[in-house]
Amino acid sequence: MATSAKRLRGWAKWHKEKLLDARVCDLGLRIEGSPVAPRIKQLNQELESKDFVFRPHFWLSDEWYCPDDVPGVAIPFYLVHPKLRRLEKEFILEVEGGNKSWCMKLLRHETAHALLNAYRLDRRPDWKKCFGNPGTPYPDSYLPKPYSKRYVRNLPHWYAQSHPHEDWAETFSVWLKPKSGWRQRYRGWPALKKLEYVDTLMSEIKQKKPGLRNKREMLPVNKIRTTLRKHYESKVKRYISDNPEFFDHELRWLFPEAKQPNDSEKASHYIRRVRNETNDVVSRWTSEYRYRVNEVLDEMIQRCDRLKLSVVRSDEEMKPEIIACITMLVMHKLRSGGFHISL
Repeated sequence: MATSAKRLRGWAKWHKEKLLDARVCDLGLRIEGSPVAPRIKQLNQELESKDFVFRPHFWLSDEWYCPDDVPGVAIPFYLVHPKLRRLEKEFILEVEGGNKSWCMKLLRHETAHALLNAYRLDRRPDWKKCFGNPGTPYPDSYLPKPYSKRYVRNLPHWYAQSHPHEDWAETFSVWLKPKSGWRQRYRGWPALKKLEYVDTLMSEIKQKKPGLRNKREMLPVNKIRTTLRKHYESKVKRYISDNPEFFDHELRWLFPEAKQPNDSEKASHYIRRVRNETNDVVSRWTSEYRYRVNEVLDEMIQRCDRLKLSVVRSDEEMKPEIIACITMLVMHKLRSGGFHISL
């Protein structure tokens, strides 16, 4: 991959504020020799084990995606360097694809899109019958049904439910994963028919050369001329959701009036103290973005200060209560439509 003519050197040792003012295109980022390279190698080995002739091409960009009419996959630039991963963690609170398991799930998912493009699979009547109308407009957001058995589960946020193309990509991902045991795992689920369709379809096309073979790259990393600061300002705006609603009686139940206020910890201080642990548990069980759970916690902190609430119970009593309360608020938002999942 070509690099910028103004490639910066030594930036990995810069302090954060200086690095944020650097343009992404000037960092000289590349897949070769990065932690992403062995993940791509494993993905290709998985395709080889299924006797596929198809291989997607990969490039670095600003996020995970597969463009229309391109049989390849864009990978976010932050994954290739630990300093950039730390920036992503600081601003977004998580690193999408930051560990091996998560990265492989995303690589399989995006490879499914690339394969669909390469073979024009969504033009087939049998594909449409299985997954639905591919021409359905992508929604700005969607309200998932967490307990539906019509869809497989690969990525978080019940992503298969968002669009027929995503249903296909998630189903292919589960099918491709070695030792996934999909026949047993999805036994009795309507989703099993989709997996069986994928199994049959892949047997049909795996040795055929794809009709679409371009190596086009959309927004490659050496063309991203924005600074890291502007990049994260824009990204944070995309993650911001509507303000969570709190009911005072719920907060007063969590933090009843203290008989000796001067001896009690402020409720806002307590929430700050346990917020990381709370965020971990709630995001894991609700499959909601950590950034959005954090928004709920921020709003709770502000409201507790306005109401001048304090903690009167022990940590052993408080922790399960606050985790249950935040989980309830997040799930209520999901079910009522307030926390539609953005695409």
